[in-house]
Amino acid sequence: MAGQAGLLLGWRPDEFWRATPAELADALAVLRDLAGPQVTPFDRSALAKMMERHPDG
Repeated sequence: MAGQAGLLLGWRPDEFWRATPAELADALAVLRDLAGPQVTPFDRSALAKMMERHPDG
């Protein structure tokens, strides 16, 4: 987890170890929000519709 915080947040090890779980969660939530709207997961119904429109033949 410390490595991920370093990569994603630019935190050094001491910053990670001094942070509370709530602070880490807040920092990661900011990254999620910056990423924009979340994509809806691709479900079986969407796959079936796509296969109907674009059969492999």
